[in-house]
Amino acid sequence: MSTQSQRTPGAPLLEVRNLVVEYGSGEHAYRAVDDVSFSIPAGGSLAVVGESGSGKSTIAKALVRLLKPTSGSVVLDGTDLATLGERQLRPLRHRIQMVFQDPYGSLDPHLSARDIVAEPMRARGERSGSARRKRAGELIDQVGLPASALDRKPHEFSGGQRQRIGIARALASDPEVLVLDEATSALDVSVQAQVLEILAELRRETGLTYLVISHNLGVVRAISEQVLVLRRGQVVEQGDTEELLTRPREEYTRQLRRSALDPALMSGRKPRDVVRAIAAARAAENQAAAQAVAS
Repeated sequence: MSTQSQRTPGAPLLEVRNLVVEYGSGEHAYRAVDDVSFSIPAGGSLAVVGESGSGKSTIAKALVRLLKPTSGSVVLDGTDLATLGERQLRPLRHRIQMVFQDPYGSLDPHLSARDIVAEPMRARGERSGSARRKRAGELIDQVGLPASALDRKPHEFSGGQRQRIGIARALASDPEVLVLDEATSALDVSVQAQVLEILAELRRETGLTYLVISHNLGVVRAISEQVLVLRRGQVVEQGDTEELLTRPREEYTRQLRRSALDPALMSGRKPRDVVRAIAAARAAENQAAAQAVAS
């Protein structure tokens, strides 16, 4: 990991202030993100959840500057990325990287896993091919793939394995922040659990900071301490993950929770932690209903 500059203990590493993102201009402009603010401390994890079309992925793209915000700020360790020109931004891009939703479409099908992971190092100026290959092998091992995977191409891997390659590629840039844009939504539930465990272990080992984009509260419970709920580009509520999951204030959040924790909507084998999450949430919901009746 890169050496981070001195910052006040507890100060946010990433702070988004009054973010607005519009598509189009003038009277035809569509406001996809409307005055959204949040912060994440170094080593922390925040999940942004909401239904499709709520603006989650637009926030992700604005953070890594795949699109430029209409207004507001994206402050990474004291530097507002939203205001920088491309030349100023280029040396900072490695500090905040994205893992994409589609574990196949985001990988070049013509390259081996080794070359996919090594490419960001070459882009950052690492001229030694042997150094790139060595580091690629270390990263492939770090995400739980065997050395034999290095010479295979994306179509030779399962969806979960491809997503691990995507994570290794993001790590090759030596980031401080990973933006996980629906990084497990295309995977079977049991494979989701494996990838989430890899991400949790990486954060424990490296101190990475996560911004998790998801529509599934059951998934974010396993990886984020804080949750921001988004609807139609605006913040509905935000707070501690456990508190928000068991006692949401807004009906919209309760609807998301019911959907996320409904076993009938899950495919594949249900991991034990997901089953426990379902039981805990159901028990909390029943207890809250009983208290409401009693009062």
